[in-house]
Amino acid sequence: MMAESDWDSVTVLRKRAPPASQARSKQAVAAAQRKGQDVETTKKWSAGQNKQHVLSRNTAKLDRETEELHHTRVPMEVGKLIQKGRQEKGLNQKDLATRISEKPQIVTDYEVGRAIPNNVVLGKIERVLEIKLRGKDIGQPLHLGPKKK
Repeated sequence: MMAESDWDSVTVLRKRAPPASQARSKQAVAAAQRKGQDVETTKKWSAGQNKQHVLSRNTAKLDRETEELHHTRVPMEVGKLIQKGRQEKGLNQKDLATRISEKPQIVTDYEVGRAIPNNVVLGKIERVLEIKLRGKDIGQPLHLGPKKK
């Protein structure tokens, strides 16, 4: 028989390392510091946030629209030309919006001068209504008439 076997001793063959989340916890960092081990900590700014939906200071400033800093809007002349061209084609705002693949509110905003000029949208409107809304300077209106082919 095995006389030398000791039932009170335990042999550990393998010990699992703590999971990464546990190794980075405040308790693990504090324990490592108490033991005198080297600990490197880094603070990550805005970690885990969806940056698309966080307003920066500059965006907030633009939204307030002071006299020095404001968004340029579509001139009323362009809005009137869109409205006139739309009516000549027999389209209502919803029909025009459907043809240019935009929301009806976009067409309304362009017609009343609330929209911020977007050359892609203006180009779509020009093609559907067969009028010219932009000049050589981006977003600058020209005297409109039927497009020359």
